[in-house]
Amino acid sequence: MLPAMLVLQRGSITDQQLKLRLEITQILKEASALSTPSTFAQAAKLKRLAAAKEKELAKLQEQDIKGKQSLYNQYGRVLLFTKVLIYGLLILWFWSVPVTTVPKHLLQPFGRMFSWRGVDAATGHVMVGILPWLFLTSRVSKLLCQKLAPIFLHP
Repeated sequence: MLPAMLVLQRGSITDQQLKLRLEITQILKEASALSTPSTFAQAAKLKRLAAAKEKELAKLQEQDIKGKQSLYNQYGRVLLFTKVLIYGLLILWFWSVPVTTVPKHLLQPFGRMFSWRGVDAATGHVMVGILPWLFLTSRVSKLLCQKLAPIFLHP
């Protein structure tokens, strides 16, 4: 009974699934106890009943997985909407302000693509606007996540 309580505490199994698992184990115990030739038909009937219960349990688990996946998809949409909203607010807020200045040689051959107002005459640095900065940082962060995630997930 203790392992069943631990499984329930983790939240990975419902009461109905636990009840089905207990019924299946009980039916299989009864079927294994009927090992004489005269009780073979009854044991076979119990085994078929246990197989039907296992199919029902698999169906319940599949429904739980589908429910979790739909919830995951909803959260994904909310996060995507939030990301777009934050990017939009940053663009509106910093529309006419350069985000950073970078030495001209660091952006070669893409200097013109990232420059917002061109080159600052006093320092010789390229002013980078919000749109190219957001594009650049989102691409770099995505690349880093793809390259570093396997290292941290599977050490």
